[in-house]
Amino acid sequence: MTEARSYYGQPILKEPVWKPEIAWYFFTGGLSGAASGLAAAARLSGNDLLARRALLVAAGASAVNPLLLIKDLGRPERFLNMLRVFKVTSPMSVGSWLVAGHGATTGLAATLDVLGLWPRLRTTAGVASGLLGLGMSTYTGALVADTSIPVWHDARRELPFAFGSGAAATAGAAAAIATPARAARPARALALAGAVAEVAALKAMERRLGALVGEPYHQGASGRYAKLAKGLTLAGGALLAVGGRKRPGAILGGSLLLASGAFERWAIFKAGSASARDPKYTVVPQRARIEARASR
Repeated sequence: MTEARSYYGQPILKEPVWKPEIAWYFFTGGLSGAASGLAAAARLSGNDLLARRALLVAAGASAVNPLLLIKDLGRPERFLNMLRVFKVTSPMSVGSWLVAGHGATTGLAATLDVLGLWPRLRTTAGVASGLLGLGMSTYTGALVADTSIPVWHDARRELPFAFGSGAAATAGAAAAIATPARAARPARALALAGAVAEVAALKAMERRLGALVGEPYHQGASGRYAKLAKGLTLAGGALLAVGGRKRPGAILGGSLLLASGAFERWAIFKAGSASARDPKYTVVPQRARIEARASR
């Protein structure tokens, strides 16, 4: 392997300046987005009980999203300043508008549903919330991939799928916990499908990154979180599949999948810091590419 050297041994890339609140935002943002999509689909299919419970899950998570962002930014006006312009080429700009729009439509739909007012407006707001939720559940994956940090940037094709499928798993799990089993079958199906898709996306990501660039996912804090997430996914998915038709199985299996989603977001968050901190993750792949071009 080519020896990794940098200027006086200093990191080549700056570590992400995000606070721990952003790791939690990765979790709650995806959860709120996918839950609102589940609520809209349940409403349109006539499953009003599941629609209400999933919508309340989405509303609760979407209320937390701006608080986490503001805590990371330090002052509320910094979040409001990001809404002054809209740049379709900027994941940060698109994400800020998604958070605002999704929070407003989800809050409106949930309020009207609880109060039993204006069902047509409630349905319209719920559908808008569900559509915006598709972006909420995936844009954070695009956001971290739109950086120079190797473990994120080199997985730019897989990260949005991993975030989106993980969001589906956690939203289905939360809705299965909150909804009586007789109405929760679509939620259980979403949770299991999301869990399987997330495992597949993460496997594809590991193959693309290779042993070197993907090393942070197997070492240190990120490695421990990733192992916990995988184990919890397998255990939670099995419990929900086998015993999810009864309340104890739905609650336990769903809780394990929720924990898995949180640990997976923390693994990705921590892997970014580790990848930026060590010059070898930047230098060695760059030199290998240069040598490969020179040998042609």
